[in-house]
Amino acid sequence: MKKIVILVFLSLITLIGCSKKASSGQNSTDSKANQGADKLILGFSQIGSESAWRTRNTQSIFEAAAENDIQILFDDAQQKQANQLKAIRSFIVYQVDVIAFVPIVSDGWDNVLQEAKAAGIPVILVDREIDSDPSLYAGFLGENGFEEGFAVANFLVNKCKNRKSDINIVEFSGTENSSIATQRAQGFRSIINKYEKFKIIHSEDGDFLRSRGKEMMDRIIKENGGLRLNGAPIDVIYSHNDSMTLGLLDSLHNNNINPRSTIILSIDAEQKSIDALVNGELNCVVECNPNSGPTLMKLVQRIAAGEQIPRTTYMLDNIFTENDDFSTYTPRGY
Repeated sequence: MKKIVILVFLSLITLIGCSKKASSGQNSTDSKANQGADKLILGFSQIGSESAWRTRNTQSIFEAAAENDIQILFDDAQQKQANQLKAIRSFIVYQVDVIAFVPIVSDGWDNVLQEAKAAGIPVILVDREIDSDPSLYAGFLGENGFEEGFAVANFLVNKCKNRKSDINIVEFSGTENSSIATQRAQGFRSIINKYEKFKIIHSEDGDFLRSRGKEMMDRIIKENGGLRLNGAPIDVIYSHNDSMTLGLLDSLHNNNINPRSTIILSIDAEQKSIDALVNGELNCVVECNPNSGPTLMKLVQRIAAGEQIPRTTYMLDNIFTENDDFSTYTPRGY
């Protein structure tokens, strides 16, 4: 983490220095040439550091960049699209070789991507997709959110195959209007909607934050006197990521409610959620692989060399369930 902070600080100094040179009459091409020779420069905008998964994702990208001798100009958007738009425009002014960013939400990117295209700078989407003309970006690298939700629902259907009564589900959704939240919801519903007994009785945006997961669970318990909603028992909690899941577990523990009294499903596979799964507090965790750095650097090198890259590159994920043998399990490490 210290390495990341140092690299970010140095990158920002470089970016500021470039801006000053440009304002004094030296164009950005000359400024970039003066930096040294042939090292590729990647402008990368991350949405923030809202979870251990996100922190590990950023670390993976910095580690892979160092291994491939690629310089990163980094921006932490702090969960604000306006910050990302500003950062991408700064990358364009600096004339980086490639831009990669994790879009906070799905829309609102057309203008800035048009600017990048006009400047001849290819763009790679990471982790989340957008609703824009595909010709404005080179490709997408990340997870298949639909398949993640699909896998969670398949586990639930199999677990509850012998239950005849209604099964009430509460969904803790990710950031509103983010592609990954939409996909994880759609993938889940594509399975459970085939069975009348599964009922989503409540869905709420928790913004992928642990604090929001705890807050939402606390409110439900307080307003309903336990693990119930509007008089109906909560049989299943489907959380779109581990941070919200860990938050809701905090709430259950603080309210002396045994997590085993309901079925809890999550996505990410942070170490703490795997520990909770091993302890019987979760039932299924679908992995969302954060280690996209090496693959991203390969794509950056290819596209900088003038090659085409795949429109979509998915990271490989695993599924962990209560039925697995964890005796030989290797910890996730984040």
